[in-house]
Amino acid sequence: MIPKEILDKVRRIQILTSRMVTDVMSGHYESVFKGRGMEFSEVRPYQVGDDVRAIDWNVTARTGSPHIKEYVEERELTVMILFDASTSLDVGTQGKTKREVAAELCAVLAFTAVSNNDKVGLIVFTDEIELFVPPKKGKRHVLRVIREILAHETRGRGTDIKGALEYLSRVTKRKSVTFLVSDFLDEGYEQDLSIAKRKHDLIAMSISDPAEVELMKVPALLNLVDAETGEEFEVDGWSLGFRQGYAKDVGKDRAKRSEIFKRRGIDTVELRTDRDYVQPLMTYFRERERRL
Repeated sequence: MIPKEILDKVRRIQILTSRMVTDVMSGHYESVFKGRGMEFSEVRPYQVGDDVRAIDWNVTARTGSPHIKEYVEERELTVMILFDASTSLDVGTQGKTKREVAAELCAVLAFTAVSNNDKVGLIVFTDEIELFVPPKKGKRHVLRVIREILAHETRGRGTDIKGALEYLSRVTKRKSVTFLVSDFLDEGYEQDLSIAKRKHDLIAMSISDPAEVELMKVPALLNLVDAETGEEFEVDGWSLGFRQGYAKDVGKDRAKRSEIFKRRGIDTVELRTDRDYVQPLMTYFRERERRL
């Protein structure tokens, strides 16, 4: 049985996102993703005028005559959502928590995909793989994906992006459009980004809270707790030097992460809990349309 509280949340998210999906997202989604991929169809004998880059050298060597690979345009896509469920996503000092923003974002992406007759799959991860929902079509399936995101009770606390990307490669044989939704409080996953990018259309959806970017000035000693490790720190909230140092360190980490994505050609959408996620999402889709 699904708790009534979860069902109510699913309905609210469905209502909240439905107009955005039908009125705003679908057209951009189709022009950005639909029909952009190609899948293998068959091997046939080479004909004069064919692109020599399409020659299948293995078949050519085996048969003694040149053959080429033919591809057809993909009519449907597989959309994979990699959802970071680590405890750091429970942070939310202004408005919504990162988890709430992530859930709404995933709903928008999933409803948009099924409205375009595409399959949607889900991987929920922390420092382990916690749930896998194989890709399927249909509104009922998307509602299940959203319920799983909202109702999931995590076992782990930390974040293992490397493990999530490795698991993606094992369970998805075809190319997919993959949305990696996380706060990216992790490290050591750079090489796996490159591997995943070679096979999939990988987009990073990065969610942050304003308190993670800049500490507020508070005339008192503060007890800060690392949401993923449970480690506690006592800091002077009045100290300008500490707050400036904190902001500088955070800025370096964010710049480093941005450079990692940029070098690997991975699109990134930056989202915050204190701001509307619709505008940065639409800005990304428009920019990607222009590039294509």
